[in-house]
Amino acid sequence: MNEVEKIVSSRAGASLVRQDLLRFGPQNCPVRRLLPTDVAEGYLSKVCSNTEAQVYCLELARSHYENFSVLSYLIPRRLRQDVANIYAYCRWTDDLADEMDSTSQSQYLLDWWSGLLGDCFEGDALHPVFVALRTTIEKHNLSAEPFEALIGAFIQDQTKTRYDSDRELDQYCEGSANPVGRLLLALADVRDEESQRASDAICTGLQIVNFCQDIRLDALRGRIYLPKSRWGTYSLEESDIMAGRCTESLRRTLAEWCRAAEQRLIEGLPLVRRVPYWLARNVQLFARGGLALLREIEARNYDVWSRTIEVKRSTKIRLLLRGWVRPRSLHAERLRGI
Repeated sequence: MNEVEKIVSSRAGASLVRQDLLRFGPQNCPVRRLLPTDVAEGYLSKVCSNTEAQVYCLELARSHYENFSVLSYLIPRRLRQDVANIYAYCRWTDDLADEMDSTSQSQYLLDWWSGLLGDCFEGDALHPVFVALRTTIEKHNLSAEPFEALIGAFIQDQTKTRYDSDRELDQYCEGSANPVGRLLLALADVRDEESQRASDAICTGLQIVNFCQDIRLDALRGRIYLPKSRWGTYSLEESDIMAGRCTESLRRTLAEWCRAAEQRLIEGLPLVRRVPYWLARNVQLFARGGLALLREIEARNYDVWSRTIEVKRSTKIRLLLRGWVRPRSLHAERLRGI
């Protein structure tokens, strides 16, 4: 087991998509519009029922290492299945990009996944995620754009491994992170531009937090998301990042990047006063969870190499209670910096 596999295997549920490719991969769920009509009809006759597909998405959502149990508390019952369906789509897209054996395999599978998405929006679905997702798309009149943007970002990951500037990274986040927030807004029937901008700020902020947390893992995969424009301030070298040497230059550069992520999260926090209470509670939980993770990184003196940095269970409980009791709060504790 290599270093990447060791890190990923510590996150329960991370290998589920790899396993499920044996059941629901291209050999069993081909792109329908690429098949002859009579062959396609034969595959459609074997598609799982909508009920089975919905159960599959719920189980996938609950089994992954991210704490999806908040569905039971913070999301209205009428929307829990829809959120699980969207999550399952995101989980498959992410894992097809990052958990395969090679970039060529990921590219092939993401192209296949894109074809299934096209089928779904044309009314056909062979894969359980798309069988379930089709119901959500129709119920909430969702467009294909955010789903396509996610795939596009992960396809980009297969070939682009460095970013020159914050703006270039922001453009990546517009596909890799922001669509998720916009889909949640659509479930809440919130579609105004100001709310979408605030949502984008939070989603981009959370994405950068994840990049800060996972610099080591990304480097092991040959990727550096820390923009090159930030390297020069403290004379940071690419070799320091790739070798995982926690130099003073690396700590100071990371500290500034963490503050940039913090600013995005705080900038988007007013969204809690523009959305229904159930979504405000979720926004509080995710935004403040990101801020808490930044404080954990700060508490470790910006050393994200020695061991995995995660938010403590006690902190998660506190954030959950705070979000429930004060869903409209805008107060946020700031990083001290170095």
